[in-house]
Amino acid sequence: MTASLIATTAATARVNLLGMTQQQLEQFFLDLGEKKFRAQQVMKWMHHGGVTDIGAMSNLGKALREKLLQIAEVRPPEIVSQHDSTDGTRKWAVRVEGGGLVEAVLIPDGGRATLCVSSQVGCSLDCSFCSTGKQGFQRDLTAAEIIGQVWLAIKSYDAFQSGKGRVVTNVVMMGMGEPLLNFDNVVAAMDLMLSDLGYGISKRRVTLSTSGVVPALDRLRELSEVSLAISLHAPNDALRSQLVPINRRYPIAELLRSARQYIDAQADSKRVVTVEYTLLAGVNDQPDQARELAVLLKDFPCKINLIPFNSFPGSEYRRPSGNAVSRFWQVLVDAGYIVTVRTTRGDDIDAACGQLVGQVVDRTRRSERYRAAGQAPEVETG
Repeated sequence: MTASLIATTAATARVNLLGMTQQQLEQFFLDLGEKKFRAQQVMKWMHHGGVTDIGAMSNLGKALREKLLQIAEVRPPEIVSQHDSTDGTRKWAVRVEGGGLVEAVLIPDGGRATLCVSSQVGCSLDCSFCSTGKQGFQRDLTAAEIIGQVWLAIKSYDAFQSGKGRVVTNVVMMGMGEPLLNFDNVVAAMDLMLSDLGYGISKRRVTLSTSGVVPALDRLRELSEVSLAISLHAPNDALRSQLVPINRRYPIAELLRSARQYIDAQADSKRVVTVEYTLLAGVNDQPDQARELAVLLKDFPCKINLIPFNSFPGSEYRRPSGNAVSRFWQVLVDAGYIVTVRTTRGDDIDAACGQLVGQVVDRTRRSERYRAAGQAPEVETG
């Protein structure tokens, strides 16, 4: 990874320091003829103090600040709109370079607050039950735009050094986009989430969720120790290939093999994979399918998170009944699995799982095809 790949965009000649890891920022200062400890000073200003004005970084010499102001900046993405749910969930629409919008969601739960972060403008994978996929794909987010969502969430609560406690306790890479298709930028952003000079979040509290980009997951195990979730959603390849098209390239056995190797590579022998399974009425929610799933995951170190489908305009799917969810859950529990049912949060502001949309200049023309078929979800951009 190079600093230019991670931290800059074509729209500016100045380097955005916000997305640089400690190693990258140290090299940046060495290249300027400065001591590398300057990286630690700047990181504390950005990530601990929420400071974006380089001129206000008072422990940097005046000459260095003037030099930095010419060649660098600290620029988070811009909040276009904010919506607060009756259950305390908060959603932001965030404008990034090129004019696209992505969404991030903070879900409070007692003393825990989980931030769902986007990694791409849109998504190229077209999972059939996900609103994001129907928007098509524009581009990858930079590391600054990814970590910037964490920065903005903290800033929106006026919580930098305010004594309000940790606003973001957990981060899940489950927002718009497939994280492993934006590998370098996501890894850099997660490094900042974990770093004591960044946000100091435990590696067990940062979770990357993937639909199954197996070669990238194989690569990730050599670079990262974050928690892993896989979007399974079906107990066999025939059905999963309909719901999650990437399965046609990397089938279930390949995904489970890669996920198992990722977990086995971790120093903590108690780590498990979270298996995400969206329940779709009449499609994948039957007791026979639960039994098939139980057999499939036998001896696989996992916990299972059942997600009743959250509807969006134009979707062909329906949410299963509470009884159907309970029956599916019971089969898995009886088979000895740890199973949770995800509570729908933020549904009144379209912030629930699978509902995130933004504003995407669609390079894939998928959204155009869905509109022509009368299936496109309506996009609210603030």
